[in-house]
Amino acid sequence: MDRLPPASFFVVSAVFHYLGPSIAVLLFAHVAVLGVMWLRLVSAAAVFAVWRRPWRLIRRVDRRGRARLVAFGAVLAGMNSLFYLAVARLPLATVGAIEFLGTVALAAVGARTRRNGVALALTVAGVAALTAFRLGAQPLGFLFAFGNCAGFMLYVILGHRVANTWLPGPDRRTGSRAASGIDQLAVAMLVAAILAAPVGVSGAMPALTHPVWLAWGAAVGICSSVIPYVTDQLAMARLPRSTFALMLALLPACATVVGAIVLGQIPTLRDLAGIALVIAGVAIHQAAPARGRRAEGTGVAQPNRDLVREV
Repeated sequence: MDRLPPASFFVVSAVFHYLGPSIAVLLFAHVAVLGVMWLRLVSAAAVFAVWRRPWRLIRRVDRRGRARLVAFGAVLAGMNSLFYLAVARLPLATVGAIEFLGTVALAAVGARTRRNGVALALTVAGVAALTAFRLGAQPLGFLFAFGNCAGFMLYVILGHRVANTWLPGPDRRTGSRAASGIDQLAVAMLVAAILAAPVGVSGAMPALTHPVWLAWGAAVGICSSVIPYVTDQLAMARLPRSTFALMLALLPACATVVGAIVLGQIPTLRDLAGIALVIAGVAIHQAAPARGRRAEGTGVAQPNRDLVREV
């Protein structure tokens, strides 16, 4: 895996980023929106708990590290809640386009060449073409969508910081390995499930007595919060934040394709034009060199391939 290009991890993330939510939209007919959101977080937290045993890291991380992980978990809980409330009211492609708008500002920070400037301009034009501003029809849906946009910006910022910072390992006395970004993600997912419980448990109750719906909710969690978030960490560990943020331009295109296949939300000619502009912007974008990962409190750079080998 350490020989794969960083973009390959992102492609997997992009596909599952909207495949899971499209399955969740179908589940809305049986389970409340926030109930589905909570099932997603809980099932993902359970997978990470078995795989990474995050409680070992919680016991030994310092106060600063705990604050970062709690903040990351709060962002995951808020972002997922707002996203599901939005896709319950708006087409998946529209929510996906709005979700990306915030990352344009992050990409602009790193777009310091003419080539990257053109790429960013094409990307913005594509996102604008994909976004149909019909505020009068669903004002609450757009409010949730723009709230999710802000949460997604925070996810990119905090997620990149987590992916590029080693925390003290599960057992510092025995000299065991440092905690990777995925270990920290496991803690944050557990925090997110706890924080979202007050608004999600009651809505999820019908699924707890219906095995098919419960399995459906678990599949949403694996497709939405395990596979894409892990591959995000693998990509973030090997890409500068500005490069990763610009590559996120693929997400509106993926949302449009997945929405058409799974939900029957057929794109218009304007949507197809937006997809073409977005793909063109990503194609001509010139990535900056990847940076090493920093060990917190030591100033020692860690090779990015360590995280990939571990997974």
